[in-house]
Amino acid sequence: MLHPEFVDPPREFSLCPFWFWNDALSEAEIVRQMDDFQAHGVHAFVIHPRVGLPRDIGWMSDAMGRFVRFAVEEAARRDIWVVLYDEGMYPSGSSSGQVVAENPEFSCRGLELRNGEVIERPIDSVIRGLHYVGEGPEEDEPPAADILNPEPVRCFIRLVYDRYRDWVGDHFGTTVKGIFTDEPSLLGRPREKGLLPATRQIFDHVERLTGEDLRDRLTELWEEGSEARKTYDRALRLRLEETYYAPLSEWCQANGLWLMGHPEPPDDPSPLRFFDVPGQDLVWRWVLPGPTAIEGPQSVQAKAAASIAKHTGKRRNSNELAGAYGHELTFTELKWLVDWCAVRGCNLFFPHAFYYSIRGPRRDERPPDVGPNSPWWNGFEAFAKYCARLAWLNTDSEHVCDVAILETDGRFPWESAKTLFQRQIDFDYLSLRDYEAWASQYTTIIDGDVPPDLPRTLAIESHPDLRVRHVRKAGQSLYLVQNEGPQNLSLTLDENFMRIDPMTVTTSSTDRKLSLKGFELSVLTVG
Repeated sequence: MLHPEFVDPPREFSLCPFWFWNDALSEAEIVRQMDDFQAHGVHAFVIHPRVGLPRDIGWMSDAMGRFVRFAVEEAARRDIWVVLYDEGMYPSGSSSGQVVAENPEFSCRGLELRNGEVIERPIDSVIRGLHYVGEGPEEDEPPAADILNPEPVRCFIRLVYDRYRDWVGDHFGTTVKGIFTDEPSLLGRPREKGLLPATRQIFDHVERLTGEDLRDRLTELWEEGSEARKTYDRALRLRLEETYYAPLSEWCQANGLWLMGHPEPPDDPSPLRFFDVPGQDLVWRWVLPGPTAIEGPQSVQAKAAASIAKHTGKRRNSNELAGAYGHELTFTELKWLVDWCAVRGCNLFFPHAFYYSIRGPRRDERPPDVGPNSPWWNGFEAFAKYCARLAWLNTDSEHVCDVAILETDGRFPWESAKTLFQRQIDFDYLSLRDYEAWASQYTTIIDGDVPPDLPRTLAIESHPDLRVRHVRKAGQSLYLVQNEGPQNLSLTLDENFMRIDPMTVTTSSTDRKLSLKGFELSVLTVG
């Protein structure tokens, strides 16, 4: 018998799309679009001010505050939950240039190697802007701030986080669930080449954080893979934790919110532990059916976020998905991205994006619109329910897994993960910080080569395109099985299962045979 919450998931498991506020806003249109979202099964959104906003609705202006307040109050009336976005575009940390405008000494800094000498200085770096220059598509380019310095970050928090609290703090922890910080970048978007991230007194911080003095090895920093570079990169990660991630996390916890969003690197465990909802970001067609699904640093994303969430006791983990996948994105690809995330443990999906407007250049700004302006919108409600069912299945469930892959040189490696995926052996990534607390929970911890005799997660005929995840929930043992490839599979099971279609919630007996169409995901339980 299917659990009633699987059939009709609570709204907390809704898709939470980026809602691009990218044109002149009106209360009537905000209401109309919320009506449309809910009619298609979407009961959450991220308010994402986006390029195309008119200048009379500036970043963190009173005008923006009035619209944010209206939208949150309307959402509360409808039982919609909301996530706020912390930057006037991205990367986060500059408050659309307001941090540097308040104090030019807060501008982004870097290291330059010039004629054998290393110089630490302000650099020419920007973030994406919120307004078009003229009719677009050229954008404003506000200056990037130094997020390795706690003073600019305190300024950022005051300008953005405190301001949101002034506007809608009475809805924090209820309608407003969290604030989304988006890929904070140490160099912003630099308009100079050959730079390394830095801040004032950076080598004092390196020595304090790592115990190593790099001052007599500075030119080695530009040698990829050198020990000096590894030490420097480790110090940067630790410094960013204390100047950026920890203060934002502490502010959110003190105000009853989740820190949400994602870091810039896809395979670095360090920042993920500071998120109340660890997250990652599938953009630019970096992950697609084929080799990129299991090869390269981007292939680590969803499993990394799910593993850190598990080890740090976080109930949810997320993936932004489909951003800049282009107008050529198909519904099959969109669903495949959700399935790719779900079979790796993701339980909160941020579709990128629902566009408030597609007027003029807005239509082509990091497309596609995967919501109201998409060709699949009429049938979207069934897909929204499908995604919510997968999110429900991966939440408050026991992940059955006794294999872990250990962090290596500050990264989660993809090479051993590829082998396990292709052999239907589910796993967690294990960071060095979590090793002592969690190592005893695994029978096998991989630090290098994969042992040849590990048992499969599900007793099923093996295929390199088949992915398997095992969870226990509501008294049932459940398997998510995904055919990640395009070819139909017909596989033999060692026992009989009941098969559940998450799209239609229909069931059937496998009779010890499992047929999966190309790119199909199904759920199995003992039947």
